[in-house]
Amino acid sequence: MRKLVANLFWLLLALAGGWAFFTLATQRGETVSSAYILVAALCTYAIGYRFYSKWIAASVLTLNDRRATPCEVNDDGRDFVKTNKWIVFGHHFAAISGPGPLVGPVLAAQFGYLPGTLWILIGVVLGGAVQDFVILFASLRRNGKSLGQMVKEEMNSAAGVIALVAILAILIILLGVLALVIVRTLAESPWGVFTVGATIPIAMLMGGYLRFWRVGKVLEASTFGVILLLLAVWGGQYVHHDHVLAGYFTLQPLTLAWVLIAYGLAASVFPIWLLLAPRDYLSTFMKLGTIFALALGILLILPELKMPALSRFVDGSGPVVPGNIFPFCFITIACGSISGFHTLISSGTTPKIMTRESYARPIGYGAMCLESLVAIMALIAACTLQPGVYLSMNMAGTPEATVAKATAWGFPVTTSQMDELAQQSGEKTLFGRTGGAATLAVGMSAIFSKVTSGRWVDLWYHFAIMFEALFILTTLDAGTRVGRYLLQDMLGNIWKPLADTRGIGANVIASVLMVAGWGYFLIQGVLDPLGGINSLWPLFGIANQLLAAIALCLATTVILKMHLPKPGATPGAPAGRPWLALVTLIPLLWLLAVTMAAGYQKIFSANERIGFLAIARSLDQKLPDLQAVVAAAKPGADAVAAIAAVHKNRVLHFNNMLDAVVAGFFMLAVLALMTLALWEWILLLRRKRPPELRETPPVWLPDYAVVESRPVRVIGTIALGCGLLRELSGEAHIERAQQAALHCHCPPGGPHESLKTKQQHYVEMTEKRFNGVNRCC
Repeated sequence: MRKLVANLFWLLLALAGGWAFFTLATQRGETVSSAYILVAALCTYAIGYRFYSKWIAASVLTLNDRRATPCEVNDDGRDFVKTNKWIVFGHHFAAISGPGPLVGPVLAAQFGYLPGTLWILIGVVLGGAVQDFVILFASLRRNGKSLGQMVKEEMNSAAGVIALVAILAILIILLGVLALVIVRTLAESPWGVFTVGATIPIAMLMGGYLRFWRVGKVLEASTFGVILLLLAVWGGQYVHHDHVLAGYFTLQPLTLAWVLIAYGLAASVFPIWLLLAPRDYLSTFMKLGTIFALALGILLILPELKMPALSRFVDGSGPVVPGNIFPFCFITIACGSISGFHTLISSGTTPKIMTRESYARPIGYGAMCLESLVAIMALIAACTLQPGVYLSMNMAGTPEATVAKATAWGFPVTTSQMDELAQQSGEKTLFGRTGGAATLAVGMSAIFSKVTSGRWVDLWYHFAIMFEALFILTTLDAGTRVGRYLLQDMLGNIWKPLADTRGIGANVIASVLMVAGWGYFLIQGVLDPLGGINSLWPLFGIANQLLAAIALCLATTVILKMHLPKPGATPGAPAGRPWLALVTLIPLLWLLAVTMAAGYQKIFSANERIGFLAIARSLDQKLPDLQAVVAAAKPGADAVAAIAAVHKNRVLHFNNMLDAVVAGFFMLAVLALMTLALWEWILLLRRKRPPELRETPPVWLPDYAVVESRPVRVIGTIALGCGLLRELSGEAHIERAQQAALHCHCPPGGPHESLKTKQQHYVEMTEKRFNGVNRCC
C-alpha cells in the first residue's frame, strides 16, 4: 500500500511539473505567474534527486557506507573533522553560492524567461549536479585530493598543468568581470558608494574585535556587524540628499575602477584576520539570510512575469548579450546550471569533513539543486520588470537614444518612467546600469516592497545593492589571495623565494601581478563604449565551462575505469559496463559544443557586436579619418581631443585583439584536454592500459558504525542550525584547535602547541581557512 501511495505521489508530481512546463512553453501574449516556474523547478529537482541521483549513487558510483571516509581515517581535529551531514550541506551550499547564479540569469533574461528556465533546470539535473556529485565522490575515495591532483594522477601530468592554468585564467577573468559589475552598479550612486564603502571599516572593526578583545567570538562580532551594515544602508539616504556629501561619494566609473584596484591590492596584502575573514563572515550570513528572504518574498506574492517567453533577441540582435541563443544563453548562465568552479569546492574542504559516502548524494547533488533554485529566483526577479525598463538599465547610451531603441523594439518605456523609478530607488539615474546587479536590485526591491505594502523601495533597493556588493567584494578579496597563492606556486619554480607566502616582498610581487591581471580587464570593460559586460561575461562563461569540461573528463575517466574489467579477472566475471560513463560524457560533449561554438563566434564572427576581430578591423578602418582630424586640428583643445580619440581607438583595438587571444587560448586548452582524454579512453577501451584507479586503500568500518541515527526532531534541528552557524563562523574550528593543542605531542625542542594563546589559534585558523579556494563564482 505504501509503495502504491508513493508511486501515485511521484506520478502526480511529474504531471504537475509537466503541466507547469507546458504552460510556460505555450502561453503567449499575456503575463504568466512566476508560480509556474517555481512549480516546474521544484518538481524537476525532486524527480531528478529521487530517481536520477539515486540511480547514479547505486549503479554508477556504488556508494558504500562501510568504506571509511578521509575524516574517519585521518581525524585530526583540524583538516579532517567528522561533521554532521546537514552542517556539511550548509557549509557546502554557502561555499558554492557566489554572485554567478545571481548575475548570469539576469543577463540571459533578454532572451525571455523560457530559455533560461529550461537551461537552468535541465542543465543542473543532468549536468551540474552530476558533476559536483561525481567529483565529490572521487575526492572522497582519494583522501580529499584536489581536482588538479586527481586529474594528474588519473589522466596525466599534462592535463594537470592545463587544469592549473585554467583555474588561474578563470580567476583573472572572473575577478575582472565581478569588479566591473560593482563599478557599473555604484558609478554615480552616492548612496551605494557610502553603503558599500562602510563595509570596509565595519569589517576592520570586527577584525580588531575578534583579534584583540573577544578573540574568536565570531557570532558576536557578526551580530553587531550586520546591525552596523543595516544602519549604513539606512544612513545612506542622508548622504544621497545632502549635496555636499553626495559630491564626495559620487564617483565616475574610471575613478571607481582605480579605487577597486587599489582596494584589491591592499586586501590581498593585509593580514587575513583584519579584513578578509570578517568580511567573509558578514557576507556568508547576509547572503544566506537574503536568499531565503527573497525565496519567501517570491512565494508570498508570486509576481507576474512581464518578460515574454521568447523575446525577439533570440536571433542574436540583443543589446545585453550579443549573439544567438545558442551558444550564448548557455555560457551566460553557468553557475546555477553547471559551473566548473564548483569542482574546486567539491574537491576542497567538503570531502575532508564528510563521515559517509552516501552523504555525497545530498551534499553534492542536492546542494547544487538548491543553488539552481537561487538562479531561478534571480531570473524571476529580472523577468518581473517591464522589458523596456530592463533594456534601458542594461544598454549603454544617452537616455533619449536608449528609450527610443527599446520602444522601437516593441518594449515601450519613457525617460520620465525611468526617472521616476530612479527617484523611488534613491538613485540619480538607472540608465546604463549594465552588469545585471542593479537590475536584480530593482527586481528584488519591487518584490520586497510589495511584502511591505509598497513602502521603503529605496531602502530595499540599496539593501539589495549592499547584499550583492558585499559578497562580490568578498569574492574579489578571496579570489585575489587565492590567485596570489597559485601564482606564487608557479613562480616558485623559477625562483624559490617567490613561493614564500609569508614573505612580504614575494606577497607584494604576486599580489601586484594578480591585481594587474584582473585590473586590466576591469579598465578595459570600463572604457568599452558598449559597457564591457557584453564582451567580458562571455569570456568568463567560456573559461568556467572549460573548467567544467576538465572536471567532466576526469569524471568520465574515473567511471570508465570503475566499470571496465580488471586485469586477471576470472573467465566467468561480468564483462563490465563502460557505457555508464555516458552520465558524464553526454554533458561533456554538450559543453564542448557550447564552448567551441561560443569561442569561435567571439573570435571570428563578422558581426561587429560579437566578433573581437571584426571590432578590431572596424577600428582600423576608422583610424585614417581620426588621424586626418589630428593632422588638420589646430593646437589647443581640438588637437588634444583628436589625439585622445586616436589613442582610445588604439587602446580598444589592442583590447579586442587581446580578448581574441584569450578566447583562442581557451579553445586550444579545450582541444588539448580532449585530445589527452580521448587518447586515455582509447587505451583503456582497447585494453592497452590497465584500468587502475588511484584510490586510497579502503578502510572498512564495522556494521554497527554505519547505522543511521533517528530522524531529527525540532530540538535537533535547532541544535544543527546552531552547529552550522558555529562552523560557518569558524568558532568550532578554534575550539577544535585548542582541544588538539592540549593533546599535542611535539618533538623535543619544538614549539609546544599548548603554549599558544587563543589569539594565535585564531590567526592560524583564519589564515588556514583562506589558504585555498573556499568560495565560488
